[in-house]
Amino acid sequence: MIVIAALAFSACSTLTPEPDPIDEQPEIVILPPDATVEPIPPAKPTKPIEPPQPPTVAIVVTSSQPAYADVAEALTHHFEDAEIYDLSDKSLPPVSALRLINDSDSRAVIAIGLRAAQSSVAMAGVPVIFSQVFNYQDHELLNANSRGVAALPPFDAQIAAWKKIDPTVARFGIIVGEGHDDLIAEAELAAERHGVDLRVQIAHSDQEMLYLFKRMVRNIDGYWLLPDNRILSARVLQELLDEAKQQNVPVAVPNESMLKLGGAISFSTVASDIAETIVNIILQIQAGKLDRVPAVTSLSEIRVATNDEQLRKPAVAKSSTQDSILDVDR
Repeated sequence: MIVIAALAFSACSTLTPEPDPIDEQPEIVILPPDATVEPIPPAKPTKPIEPPQPPTVAIVVTSSQPAYADVAEALTHHFEDAEIYDLSDKSLPPVSALRLINDSDSRAVIAIGLRAAQSSVAMAGVPVIFSQVFNYQDHELLNANSRGVAALPPFDAQIAAWKKIDPTVARFGIIVGEGHDDLIAEAELAAERHGVDLRVQIAHSDQEMLYLFKRMVRNIDGYWLLPDNRILSARVLQELLDEAKQQNVPVAVPNESMLKLGGAISFSTVASDIAETIVNIILQIQAGKLDRVPAVTSLSEIRVATNDEQLRKPAVAKSSTQDSILDVDR
C-alpha cells in the first residue's frame, strides 16, 4: 500500500508541469538619432596689422648748417626714398627745386628753416610741414595746407632742467618780439606749475630789448634768450651777455654753440625728436586727418648743456624726454 501511494504521488507530480522561467526584459532606452558632429577647425592665425608706411616725401633745407642738416639726416631714417633739396646750392634755385617736387610723386614737403618754409608754402602743390622757424607768424606760413613743428623744446622741460641744476633759481625773465602770445602762455603756465616767478617784456627793436634787459636783470635769477632775430643783433647779444655776467645772472641760450659766447646753459631741440614729430604729422595727413593736426605741434625732448664758468653746478650735455626731464650729471 505504501508503494502504491508513493507511485501515485510521483505520477501527480509529473502530471503538473512547472511554469517556464520568465526571461528578464532589457530596459528600453530611446537614444537620439545619430548626429554628425562637425569638427571645429583650428582658428586661422591673424595677420598682424602693419602700421601705415610713410609716403614718399621731399625734404627742402635752407642750407647745410648743422641745425638743418641734422634734422634732414634724422628724417632719412624714416623715409627711404626721400629727395633732399638744399636751397644754398646756387645751381638749384627754389623755383626749380619746387618745380621738380611738384612733378614728382612726393605726397608731402618737409621744409627745414625759414627760406625753405617760405618757398615750400608758396609753391608746393602738396601739404607742407615746416620746422626750425621761430617767427613763423611774420611770414604767413600757416594755412589750410601747411603745419609747423615747435622751434623750441617745451618750457616745462626747460624750467625743470634748470631747477634740477640749480634749485635756488626762482625768478626768470624773457624778452620777446610781438606775435608770440601762445609761447608766452606756455611759459607762464610752466612757471606756475614749477612755482617760479616769470617776468615777460615785449620789445620792438634790439635797442629796446637791451634797455628792457638792463632794467630787468637786477631783479631776476636767470634770463631766457629766445632766438628772435627781429630784436636780437650780434652787438646787442654781446652787450646783453656782458651785462648778465656783471650782474651774476645766468643766461639760457637756444643752442649749444652760444655757450662759448657767454651763455650759462643751453636748452636745444633734438633732431631725432623733430624727425619723429614730423613723421607722425605726415601719417595723420596720409590718413586724411590734416584738419586734426595742430597748427604747431610741440616737441617732447630737450638737450641740455652748461658752461662750467657760468654755472656752479655744471651738467654734462645730454638729451632727455619731457616726462623723464633730465638726469643731470653733477
